[in-house]
Amino acid sequence: MSAAAAAAASTARRAFDVEEVRRDFPALHQEVHGHPLVFLDNAASSQRPRSVIDEIARFDGHDYANIHRGVHELSQRATAAFEGARDKVRGFINAADRKEIIFVRGTTEAINLVASSYARPALNLGDEIVLTTMEHHSNIVPWQMVCRERGAVLRVAPINDRGELEVDELVSLLSPRTKLLTLVHVSNALGTVNPVKEIIAAAHERGIRVLIDGAQAIPHMRVDVQDLDADFYAFSSHKMFGPTGVGVLYGKQDLLDAMPPYQGGGDMISVVTFEKTFYNSLPAKFEAGTPNITGVVGLGAAIDYLERLDWDAAIAHERELLAYATERISAIPEVTIIGTAAEKESVLSFLIDGIHPHDVGTILDRNGVAVRAGHHCAQPVMQRYSIPATTRASIAFYNTREDIDALERAVRHTIEVFS
Repeated sequence: MSAAAAAAASTARRAFDVEEVRRDFPALHQEVHGHPLVFLDNAASSQRPRSVIDEIARFDGHDYANIHRGVHELSQRATAAFEGARDKVRGFINAADRKEIIFVRGTTEAINLVASSYARPALNLGDEIVLTTMEHHSNIVPWQMVCRERGAVLRVAPINDRGELEVDELVSLLSPRTKLLTLVHVSNALGTVNPVKEIIAAAHERGIRVLIDGAQAIPHMRVDVQDLDADFYAFSSHKMFGPTGVGVLYGKQDLLDAMPPYQGGGDMISVVTFEKTFYNSLPAKFEAGTPNITGVVGLGAAIDYLERLDWDAAIAHERELLAYATERISAIPEVTIIGTAAEKESVLSFLIDGIHPHDVGTILDRNGVAVRAGHHCAQPVMQRYSIPATTRASIAFYNTREDIDALERAVRHTIEVFS
């Protein structure tokens, strides 16, 4: 792109303005229990902008049909929208080729696909998979299953008291027996940002492939899979302002080509006889059955929305809000913050002395503040801190300082109620 074209594209993008952005999200403009909604549960699922909602309704009402095999007009339109979304994802994460973009149901299915089709054939008795203490259950359980089946071993890298990965100890776990390293880019329970580019490089020096769980990173930072040199990168639509039931597995083309299909049937075939089946080429080889067509189109619309934002300004706004929230909530004497890494994104997990997080979440909800309370599908993190759960407030670019002030008031009110 020429300098003039880049400047024009930059000018065309909507400058970041939080009040303008909030107008794009209809769910934010309501009351809950008589209070204006303060939505701070974005790490579970973010809200969707009007443009995504409208595109889903338009597609379902005008263009919906099954894809790829139809010769009629609606099927052609639906196929164009579905495959157009693949091109949008490719550009959004800077994959080298659209064949490297596999649509799945979410991050969980993406990880299971790699466990089944990459790890299972590669593992032998005594081989190892390395991961970290801060993983989501979706990046633990599939590896336990495949290791149990193949007689392999799971090795776990520790975190320190601040919730930071002990990178040197992780690297020391990598050995000739290590067949895969997998780790989260941003912790959903702590907000910790891992230095994944550095870690990937260390693994590749030892000939080890790497899968990154990017579910919490993709809404909060620019992800360039070629720059990271990730072998696999997984993420979900519903955490990046799109619909549920859709996710993406990025994989390097040579790895995906060499992997057997994850499921059989539908569009993943080219020829079927009772004697032999010939599989389709990428990406269809890993997309058996009728996909969530509308969801993929909605993901494409979410990417369109994100591409119109001033990302640098949006990211700066989120980080300022996280710093403000950390300052305000940590100033409350009865509160302990869990996860104080130097590099964090969007997540503030905390405890209130003598009050269970579920009770905190309930009272905050009665004050119009939506947070998450529990173990956040990261029980090993809770075990690391010897706690059962935390209250988690998680920020998106549509949140404001007023939202944080409301959170603080609700936390103080919770303490008053229990005192």
